Amino acid sequence: MIRIAGYAALFGAADLTGDVVRPGAFAAGLLRRGTGGVRMLFQHDASEPVGVWRTVREDGRGLWVEGEVLDAGARGRTAAALVTAGAVDGLSIGYRPIRAARGGRGRVLSEVDLWEVSIVTFPMQPGARLRALAPDAAAA
Repeated sequence: MIRIAGYAALFGAADLTGDVVRPGAFAAGLLRRGTGGVRMLFQHDASEPVGVWRTVREDGRGLWVEGEVLDAGARGRTAAALVTAGAVDGLSIGYRPIRAARGGRGRVLSEVDLWEVSIVTFPMQPGARLRALAPDAAAA
């Protein structure tokens, strides 16, 4: 098992399709779903979750997540090894837009229902990155 943390989405920063998430966009969905309702996947593959998110919250910068990649299952072992080696360090969100408007090159997302946060090779939002935490590291 390895512990990871990072920003899964950054407020006000356009992703590669031009979509921008506004502050507060996750709040209502997280109240409904709770942290336990947000799955940790590898490369958005829902067939085998790779861990659990212990913290999913908004702060002034974006959507902060902390969790544990479990070494149970082949995908979990692969994800943990790649993160530990530094080969994979991206995060990406899977969601359903609730309130969105056209803006700029894409959409301005004011409310989303967050389903999952994936560990990915290439995040849609280039600044959405994770880091491995030392086993006894406190949350940043």
